[in-house]
Amino acid sequence: MYIHDNRIVITLDAGGTNLVFGAMKGCEYITQPVTYPSNAHDLDLCLDTMVKGFREVIDSLDEKPVAISFAFPGPADYPNGIIGGYLPNFPSFRDGVALGPMLQNEFGIPVFINNDGDLFACGEALCGALPDINRRLREAGSRKQYRNLLGYTFGTGFGIGIVVNGQLNRGDNSCVETFCLPHKIKDGIIVEEGVAVRAVKRVYAEVSGDYNHNFEPKEICEIADGKRQGNVKAARKAFAEFGEIAGDAIAIAAQLIDGIIVIGGGITAARHLIMPSLMKELRSKLATIGGDAVNRVQMEVFNLDDPDEFDIFAKGCTRTIAVRGTNLSVEYDCMKRIGVTISRLGASKAISAGAYSFALSRIDESSQL
Repeated sequence: MYIHDNRIVITLDAGGTNLVFGAMKGCEYITQPVTYPSNAHDLDLCLDTMVKGFREVIDSLDEKPVAISFAFPGPADYPNGIIGGYLPNFPSFRDGVALGPMLQNEFGIPVFINNDGDLFACGEALCGALPDINRRLREAGSRKQYRNLLGYTFGTGFGIGIVVNGQLNRGDNSCVETFCLPHKIKDGIIVEEGVAVRAVKRVYAEVSGDYNHNFEPKEICEIADGKRQGNVKAARKAFAEFGEIAGDAIAIAAQLIDGIIVIGGGITAARHLIMPSLMKELRSKLATIGGDAVNRVQMEVFNLDDPDEFDIFAKGCTRTIAVRGTNLSVEYDCMKRIGVTISRLGASKAISAGAYSFALSRIDESSQL
């Protein structure tokens, strides 16, 4: 939708260590990143650094940007641009900071702030996986097109974003979350303890007995693939359990949203170790009290990165049925189906593209009022 747009939006990747500023046009970066320390422990210094970084990027441009748009770690009142609450990476913001209004007053352009999971989903829905899948379906001769998307980020936490009919669903309280769902295996524990960097490291330690290991998920993946010394069984178990726990949580939202599922984040580098158990969970069955088997997700679920599965997904199942009392017949696709795919853009770029697209969509909406 905004891939060919010529308007410029200023973006920010806000981390607890660094603030990385940039500018986008047509969902692509047009400037070199500007990086400054976050100074997250000192509120005034952090805010001054934000103003400095945004100013440097804006001054480097030949034309005025139409908005500033970026992700910031929650909790927050995103529609009003107010950050506050328990923020481990930005402790100085805990008492509440009117960040959006401050920046808007400083630069005189609209400022939009969202959760990173929301913007990841928005970017994949408008500039990434969703338009790509719909294009491939058209090229395959399918009339099936998708408008809904569930975006998940696998990293230090377990993030989610939901796009319905092309619109980001932020909820009434800016509190659409998945990290706090129940863990499938550990009773009373949140799911994020099983779907995060720390989960991979913990399970490797538990299975191998090496509680003092210093391996990161990348290295544990190398162990699983036989490229590094270590406990192969423990490494494979760490990612298999990760996929199982993630799949259980994703199944809940997949049944409610009924759309394409896109996964991003650094841990997707181990997708070959995660996806089998994740897909198994999405395709699992439950039972009625009477003993009848019921699909956990009522739609058929396909791995869209597998060419053979995508072919079946695109083909569907077309039937012709007679219209009673007439000589007419109608055709319909009787296969209800969704699919899972890995991010086309990568989480960081998808988040920036989402920030870009979200800002322009809001500007366009307001101009039509």
